Amino acid sequence: MDIPVNLCNRLKAARHVVAFTGAGMSAESGVPTFRDSQTGLWSNFRAEDLATPHAFLKNPVIVWQWYASRREAISKVQPNRGHLALVQLQTMIEKVTVVTQNIDNLHKRAGQEIVVELHGNIERVKCFEENRVVDRFSPDEVPPTCPFCGGLLRPDVVWFGELLPAEEFKRAEDACGQCDVLLVIGTSGVVYPAAALPQLAVQSGAYVVEVNPERTPFSRHADVSLQGPSGKLLPEILECLM
Repeated sequence: MDIPVNLCNRLKAARHVVAFTGAGMSAESGVPTFRDSQTGLWSNFRAEDLATPHAFLKNPVIVWQWYASRREAISKVQPNRGHLALVQLQTMIEKVTVVTQNIDNLHKRAGQEIVVELHGNIERVKCFEENRVVDRFSPDEVPPTCPFCGGLLRPDVVWFGELLPAEEFKRAEDACGQCDVLLVIGTSGVVYPAAALPQLAVQSGAYVVEVNPERTPFSRHADVSLQGPSGKLLPEILECLM
């Protein structure tokens, strides 16, 4: 694909680029989408019925085991060329911030330095009672208990009915409100409150680029909308900076 000249020029002049990434980017690595993870032993469960505080309190063993199976599946996949292109972009632009809706940790595993995780990280656990991230716990307990207060440990991800982490959302707002170029990658950009972030960049005058296999409801807000996988298009975008 021919990358628009204006996009290349705006990137060359940019001091701060933000990449706002969603499930489509992870899907290119083979990460099952949230609802597609209901296979095998979990085919009789609805994902929405397992990802709530109420479900955890009702049956913490089932919820912990479901997330353990998701964690194991994600551990077997690798960052794709799109992730690696964003890492390479760090060497070309003064500041690159990734704001992600994904919980799979692939951006950090790829080597991204500044990552804002709006929905948490499946590789972390925290105390259900005190909301404290815990690094050490007994793997023999299902679910394990907090070494500080004895409460149950849970995945450090945002469940239905929970607010996005305030500190992370503020970091994302600051980045999107101050960036020169925003890349919206693998997301429809319509689920709030996260969907407010690309709109903030638009209102703040950023040059907005959508990268998605197909047009989305956000496409009309972007300065340029490129249709195709991020693993193909992001490396092509980087070529115009070389």
